[in-house]
Amino acid sequence: MTPKKYRKKPVEIEAMQLRADNAYDVAEWCGVTVTGSFGPDLKPIVPILNIPTLEGDMQARRGDYVIKGVQGEFYPCKPDIFAATYDEVES
Repeated sequence: MTPKKYRKKPVEIEAMQLRADNAYDVAEWCGVTVTGSFGPDLKPIVPILNIPTLEGDMQARRGDYVIKGVQGEFYPCKPDIFAATYDEVES
């Protein structure tokens, strides 16, 4: 028996790219706290988010996208995978 082929269903998702200047906004959106390296003003220099996912805890680092899945779950995605998988939806 040979494997069948399947196509991923087109689903719109919400996502935010994690940067040093928006780390607290992304963390608040997905309900986690910011860890990593901080400057003397307590602004994140190298933000890290520890995100509980359906597969276990995963880390989002600067440049990664945080995606809200179809069941309301959050998970990180590397920028190259995000670019290969998703196109921005124009409003």
